[in-house]
Amino acid sequence: MDSTMRMPTEEDMELVEFARGVVEANGDGEVHTVGAAVRDAQGRMFGGINLYHFTGGPCAELVALGHARAAGARDLTTIVAVGDTGRGVLAPCGRDRQVLLDHHPGIRVLVPVAGGIRSVTITGLLPHAYVWAEQPAGSDSAPRSAPVQSLHFHRAYLDAVRTGRKTTTVRFRDPVETGPVDMVFELDDEVVLPGVVTRITSKGVGELTEVDAVADGFDDLAELQDRLRFHYPDIKSSDEVTIVHFRHSPP
Repeated sequence: MDSTMRMPTEEDMELVEFARGVVEANGDGEVHTVGAAVRDAQGRMFGGINLYHFTGGPCAELVALGHARAAGARDLTTIVAVGDTGRGVLAPCGRDRQVLLDHHPGIRVLVPVAGGIRSVTITGLLPHAYVWAEQPAGSDSAPRSAPVQSLHFHRAYLDAVRTGRKTTTVRFRDPVETGPVDMVFELDDEVVLPGVVTRITSKGVGELTEVDAVADGFDDLAELQDRLRFHYPDIKSSDEVTIVHFRHSPP
């Protein structure tokens, strides 16, 4: 078996059934004929259905990606498309493969093979892919990487991040993705530290713990809750926050 390919897990098959349910409930046999589903790192599933049009309406996979993004999902792990009228799992078209590679290079795709369904990396599904990042004319150098995301911090947290005492930050309605990050501290002379967002988790404000507070550089949970109310005056205990795990990576 190809090293990029593996047998589907129970979660993968659950995703297939989710996509099947989308097209069975909403397909019309003409304009909407394919359902898709994508799962994020927290296990949440988001559906989409295609919108056929002769000018190039979006495939179901792209609609599912948009749905996930609109719902706040950033770290996507697996995607699948299922056709109507019992056609089963469908492999993504060339355009979808390029979009997935460009925007979610770590995602896995469920595809049909002779032996059933397999999970394959997007890089395995689209080897030797076109790289769309701009390069100077005639350059033989590596393509320019995408811009690094920025994560802004209050000036009070600079020392805690530098020393490694603060390894997480709790955010409310502030989307962040895993990967390289410029950590920007809002001082008179702006300070930028290079870092990496390693993991993103979510929980309710009322579910935060003392462990969360210490990882965020605070002495206790009460101090963390106080700072959250300072930064986000309208936050409620029932609101969901994102816990961004990161590390400072000095050059």
